[in-house]
Amino acid sequence: MAVVLEQSPAVRPRPQSRWLQAWRRYSRNYFAVAGLIWVILFLLTGIIGPWIAPYGYADTDFLNVYQGPSWQHIMGTDNLGHDMFSQILWSTRFAIEIAFGATLVSFVIGVILGLWAGLAGGITDMLIMRLVDFMYAFPSYFLNLILVVKFGRGLLPILFAIGITGWAGYARLIRSLVLSLRNSDMVEAARALGASPVHIARKYVFPNVMTNMVVALAFGIPYDLTAQAALSVVGLGPAPPMPSFGNLVANANANILGYPWLLYFPAGIFALTLLSFQFVADGLQEALNPKGGN
Repeated sequence: MAVVLEQSPAVRPRPQSRWLQAWRRYSRNYFAVAGLIWVILFLLTGIIGPWIAPYGYADTDFLNVYQGPSWQHIMGTDNLGHDMFSQILWSTRFAIEIAFGATLVSFVIGVILGLWAGLAGGITDMLIMRLVDFMYAFPSYFLNLILVVKFGRGLLPILFAIGITGWAGYARLIRSLVLSLRNSDMVEAARALGASPVHIARKYVFPNVMTNMVVALAFGIPYDLTAQAALSVVGLGPAPPMPSFGNLVANANANILGYPWLLYFPAGIFALTLLSFQFVADGLQEALNPKGGN
């Protein structure tokens, strides 16, 4: 009598989530991982910097002006005896507040206008896109200068001056993505069932463009970091004695030959931060690309 052994069904591995697959792709990019580590350190420094700074940003030591790096001042001092290490820690806090705040403002305005233009179409789409064209045609840096001169050099005026001039790229990107989804089956079905444009945007459109927007945000943050530094270079950054990377670099130019550390430390850290954000953005673009490898 033959005995038939029943074979147990093969155990299928649980499918990985889209974000876990993206992280696996991202972790294979060593430059992106290194950039992410530096960005996390930069963010942590900005958050806790004022508490770990050995000196306040306004503290002066006129007996130790232009002192080179030492155990007392590990990054030296400037012409007023400010401790450069403390100045950089406070500059990091200001840079994070401006860059992330301005990027959030630009993102929100761009998403709202981009969704509105893409879903509404017609005259609404035309008017919004002409406004986008105007924002592209008018140099955003000059508009930043005008707004800061008009409203002041405080944190919020600078944040909004940069934020309300940087939304055009987000609006154009999300409009193009919405147009590619507007006539899809799921959106047409929702329309046929009487769903409102707001419900369609929230339920069907926005979740499908989120990965692209994450990449756009990653590219936007270093742009806003550069914008706030450029304002400081021409004297329209935070009012003294509050430091920023831009005014630290600008003040160091006059003394670069005799006291090079005044330029090397802030410029080097700022450049490395911008490069790290670029690595992170490139890594996200590759990892979140649905055509990328697993």
